[in-house]
Order: sequence, then C-alpha cells, then structure tokens
Amino acid sequence: MYDLIIRQALRTDGSLTDIAIQDGKFAAIGTLAADATARQTLNLQGKVYASAGWIDSHVHCYPKSPIYHDDADLIGVACGVTTVADAGSTGANDVDDFYQITRAAKTNVYAFLNIARTGIVTQNELADMTQIDKVGVRDAIARNPGFIIGIKARMSSSVVGQNGIKPLVRAKEIQQENDDLPLMVHIGNNPPNLDEIADLLTSGDIITHCYNGKPNRILSPEGVLRDSIKRALSRGVLLDVGHGTASFSFDVAELAIKQGILPHTISSDIYCRNRMNGPVHSLATVMSKFFSVGMTLTQVIDCVTSHAADALRLPAKGRLEAGADADLTLFEQRFAPQVFVDSEGQSVKGESLLVPLAAVVAGVPLLTEEGKSAHVF
Repeated sequence: MYDLIIRQALRTDGSLTDIAIQDGKFAAIGTLAADATARQTLNLQGKVYASAGWIDSHVHCYPKSPIYHDDADLIGVACGVTTVADAGSTGANDVDDFYQITRAAKTNVYAFLNIARTGIVTQNELADMTQIDKVGVRDAIARNPGFIIGIKARMSSSVVGQNGIKPLVRAKEIQQENDDLPLMVHIGNNPPNLDEIADLLTSGDIITHCYNGKPNRILSPEGVLRDSIKRALSRGVLLDVGHGTASFSFDVAELAIKQGILPHTISSDIYCRNRMNGPVHSLATVMSKFFSVGMTLTQVIDCVTSHAADALRLPAKGRLEAGADADLTLFEQRFAPQVFVDSEGQSVKGESLLVPLAAVVAGVPLLTEEGKSAHVF
C-alpha cells in the first residue's frame, strides 16, 4: 500500500500518468495496476496537470528584513510553489536566524547568502568593501550545510556605490574558496557595465533580472544580444528572470526570445509589496506572462522544475522520477483574455493563465485557495 496515489494526471505533453508516493518519495511513475492501493487516492481524470513541484529560484522571504520580506508559505505552498530560494536577503550576520525561522515552513526553503554580512538592510550593502567578510561567509556556510545553496552579489550602481566591479571579484574568490557554490549576480543600472560583469562569470553562475529594461541590459541599443552575454552563455552561464518590481520588460523578453535567448529559470523576485500590489503577484502570474512572448507550456514548466533544480544543484527535486522527492504542483491552464503588466508599466494582452490548485510537499497535499474552491481533494 502506498501513501498517496494520483491517477490520470495530465502532463505538459498531453499524456496521462499515474503517480505513486511512499515515504516522501516518488515510488512509481506511469500506469499503475488497477488494484494498487493507497491511504489516499486522487483521480484527476485527465483534467488537471501535475508537474514536479515548482521551484522559485529568486524570492525574498526573511521576515525580519527591513526592505524585502515575506512569509515563505504565502509565496510558496499557498501559490503552488513547493521550493523557494531566498536571493540574498541575509548575510552571515542573520542567516542562522533565517534558517531557524524557516524550519516551521511547509515550503522547502533554501538561501543564497549575500556576500555582505548584513544582507539587504539598506540598498547599498556593497558600497563598503569591509562588509564582505570572507571568513564570516565561510563559517556561515559551514554552519548551514544544505540550507545555503549559493552566494549572491547585487552588482548595480545603487548597491556597489564607488566600488564598481570589485565586489564581484571578491564574490568569485569566495565562490572558489567554498566548493564553487552557485553564484547569483543581480544586474541593473551601471556602473559596473554589464560587459565587465559577464566577462567574470563562469559555468553555473546565474545572471538574474536577465530581461530588465534598463540601459545596462543584455540587448544592445540595436536589439541584439551583447557579445559579452554570448560569450558568457557559451561558457555555461545561466539566465534567470527575477521579475521583481523593476526588473522585467516585455519588450526585452520578446526580442531576446525571438532570437532564441530563452531563460534557463523563471523566477519571481517576490516579496510582500510586489506580491500584494503587483506587478509580480505570484510565480504562476510571472510564468503566465511568458506565453505572451512566445514560450510553450512545456518550456515554462521546465524553467521552474528541472532547470531550476539543476541551477540550484538540488538533484532530488524538479523531476517526476522514482526515487526523487515527492514534490508536485497540481494546476490548470485556464484560457480567457488576460492583461499582464511588466515592471515598466507596459500592458500586454494574454490568452491563458496558470492556476495552481495544490502543492504536494514530500507526499503531503496542501491546497491553494483555488484548489479548495475546486474541491480537488
């Protein structure tokens, strides 16, 4: 007897599958015997999609942060998201407290450690190079194995002040001294120039806010991909959306995607204000925007499942495979006229919206408000 069986789940390729879960892991994926039993059974009747649990690889959910804060479960399981990675809200000073707080969350929570010991308590945490404490970073990582999954450096003029590219040079040194953990780099207004940033990045590094509409963006004034970004992509550097309040442009995304420059990961950069007031609202809303710029359902889902798990180096997540963590997102794709707004205030009409109905975390189903209304369980 299994713990949970989900029958006739719809996959993004249009096929149907059964899913069996035991002890928090996927036990079997495919067609199960008709007499297979479980403590709980759900038949989706081919009407509801089931994917590996959605992963939002750029959020802000340290509740004590004075600038960017939220509750992990409000942006996680309540929105159909099973795993979130906080992108630098805390540094070495506060990451232990952050870890303890998140142990009560139903959502899986991980952290990119800000290279500044204070994290983001002001907007210019890297304007003072003494804030970057290599020993403090090393010790914080050692104290929090499995929670700190990478490091974060925000490389825009308002953050680095007069320090230019120097904080990123220091970040790469820290990375090399700590088992080459993933490095997520925020890009925005220059200085430093994006070409300087891109030329320092290596395989597995993540450029977040990749479709921002600021002058220091991945596209040239002529609308073609910068040579420095081409070189970075050829080295295995990854592009992350990181929508946020001020970092996503429909025009840039559409131009880039038409040239084949797709995001590796779609993330929200969500926190309480852009969740409640927009333009973010939820990871599902951000994902839905990409149908309007040329991406398919399968491509969008890959960006928040297998691709995100690869980028965060979480091999047990992001895939519907026997032995993987039993994290699932159950969702519908509803077709009706929509209006989406980017970070520039531009509106784009869409035709479909992803609506999460439930998150299943380690085999435990957790309904969203939409799921409760739809009587999924």
